[in-house]
Amino acid sequence: QVPLVESGGGLVQAGGSLRLSCAPSGYVFGIDLMGWYRQAPGKQRELVADITGSNVINYAEFVKGRFTISRDNAKKTVYLQMNSLKPEDTAIYYCNAAIKKNYYNNYVSSWGQGTQVTVSS
Repeated sequence: QVPLVESGGGLVQAGGSLRLSCAPSGYVFGIDLMGWYRQAPGKQRELVADITGSNVINYAEFVKGRFTISRDNAKKTVYLQMNSLKPEDTAIYYCNAAIKKNYYNNYVSSWGQGTQVTVSS
């Protein structure tokens, strides 16, 4: 696996915005599906949004109209723009990507360490 590195979390008031970024920590041959998940205390990890290499996007119902996922294939980076944040969006946000380390490998799912997003009321 090639670890992913997330950035951009923090503390924000309700109604505010944050932008998360995620990229591999080292060289990769290719990246297919990339996505963001979140896990609130006492809850299971859930999908927030994902995006394929050809920019087909899937959003969870609870973020539609508020969050936007995008990717820069040249930088091998995925972003999550979060607007109109609510206290219930408070969670650790994890990046996930299907990564191919070299030409001969298969795509393998990799995870970031997570970044805390806290929305105060």
